[in-house]
Amino acid sequence: MLSVHTSPLDQPGTGDAGGMNVYVVELSRQLAEHGIAVDIFTRATSRSLPPVVELAPGIVVRHVIAGPLEGLTKTELPGQLCTFAREVLRTEASYAPGYYDVLHSHYWLSGQVGALARDRWGVPLVHSMHTMGRVKNSLLATGDIAEPPARLIGEEQVVEAADLIIANTADEGRQLVDLYDAEPGRVRVIRPGVDLDVFTPGDREQARARLGIAPDALVAMFVGRIQPLKAPDVVIKAAALLLRRRPELRERLVVPVIGGPSGSGLDSPRALVELAASLGLSDVVSFVPPLAQHQLVDFYRAATLVCVPSYNESFGLVAIEAQACGTPVVAAGVGGLSTAVAEGVSGFLINGHDPADYASAFERLMTSPGLVGVLGRGGVDHAHGFGWEHTARETLAAYDDALALMRSDAVAMAE
Repeated sequence: MLSVHTSPLDQPGTGDAGGMNVYVVELSRQLAEHGIAVDIFTRATSRSLPPVVELAPGIVVRHVIAGPLEGLTKTELPGQLCTFAREVLRTEASYAPGYYDVLHSHYWLSGQVGALARDRWGVPLVHSMHTMGRVKNSLLATGDIAEPPARLIGEEQVVEAADLIIANTADEGRQLVDLYDAEPGRVRVIRPGVDLDVFTPGDREQARARLGIAPDALVAMFVGRIQPLKAPDVVIKAAALLLRRRPELRERLVVPVIGGPSGSGLDSPRALVELAASLGLSDVVSFVPPLAQHQLVDFYRAATLVCVPSYNESFGLVAIEAQACGTPVVAAGVGGLSTAVAEGVSGFLINGHDPADYASAFERLMTSPGLVGVLGRGGVDHAHGFGWEHTARETLAAYDDALALMRSDAVAMAE
């Protein structure tokens, strides 16, 4: 596996680490359970990182030195891809021919390296986009920065080079065909999963007691990277509107914002703190640094609702995690969130990003405990359709398909 710009060892929720990190780790774990040895190549970002780390039995993370160890932004990484590719090829050359059977690249930067290694090793390239520049640019949040032409061109090249592309949802599959001219026969829709052993329902009052949250609190929570794309400001503005409509809720309202600055959010890391202060919500909104999965579970269980108002999500892992814990989700009806959230069954999908619409959904849930219970139970049932075991089985089948497609291409060229 190739994950150039972010390591599976990084804590999701800050910098460039997010759902893709979880995807790479959990898929690798499941593949290892099936007897597949997995090497994950990623760029070294610290001198303290050893060259090779065993993530779990059968899974090795290889830290490749390519460019400065610190201070290199994602936009500067294309200039280091040749160095990264050279080190990947050098590692493979130290083994007997045919050591690797398949390449699975994640995000377009990795796809560029994967295309080179594919031709050198004669093995199929399977690619997961995770996000797409053209989609992001069509749904830019206010204050966000458009993806540069270099990324758009690079994505086109990866789509053309890959033997098979994995899309998280049917919607993403259509976008690959419509926006990138991907061959429909080379696209497989495989839904990501959620760790159903970690994210489980639990006692809400006990979770709140452990977190120091009052038993009768009304908790609207945001989890994710702090950047315009994820729209955490919508949650805070919605909370302010809710209190204007229902001032009696103020003593009970709690709004945890869990995550760290990322992307263009790094330019103004205190923007949300200042927004909460300007709206008179400093006593309502709390800011929590990124948490490990086992720590997040208590927050999910403690929440009345989890809000995912992103401008775009290829899937929306936070929404599935929350539902697996029995908590309703209020999400933007965009991208993969339309698959991750079952409208009216596990939560509500909002058309657009008007804080007033989110405030209405908050009010509806916070004044209807019975509805919270119904949607919470619906969320648990819905989330159980997203186990990583299913993802791994489908991905293994995709690897076989990619090998068959590569061989058929070779036959066609020979003719």
